[in-house]
Amino acid sequence: MPKAKGKTRRQKFGYNVNRKRLNRNTRRKAAPRIECSHIRHAWDHAKSVRQNLAEMGLAMDPNKAVPFRKRKVKAMEIDLEERPQELVRKPYVLNDLEVEASLPEKKGNTLSRDLIDYVRYMVENHGEDYKLPSHLFPRALPRISQGSASANRPDGEISEKLL
Repeated sequence: MPKAKGKTRRQKFGYNVNRKRLNRNTRRKAAPRIECSHIRHAWDHAKSVRQNLAEMGLAMDPNKAVPFRKRKVKAMEIDLEERPQELVRKPYVLNDLEVEASLPEKKGNTLSRDLIDYVRYMVENHGEDYKLPSHLFPRALPRISQGSASANRPDGEISEKLL
């Protein structure tokens, strides 16, 4: 069957299209990278977000997952039994998340070893008088961090006053 006369033409580059906006919009529409590895490995791209989270036993909307108590109408015992329970097809994701959440959190607010040694040295030499050695700080830190006999305790403990 013959084609219509004016419908066949070569593809031309669109110079008037804003490429920056085009790339930004495609980045927005692309699926984001899921940070949690447990959820990312169990994710099925053919299903919706709500279906994926329901299969893992997670809630899409926290307001619907934990409904607030209604004051006027109380649910009867029969109604509670009739409510269908959602089937969790991937319970291992929920178990892995619970195990990861139960691990103790790493403390990230520690001081550097050089600073601890320097403060220990200053407390041993000058006591609690913090104004006396204040002019020494910028120049004395490199010498002390190299290691002096009084700065390094043999037992390796930090003074209670420093913490």
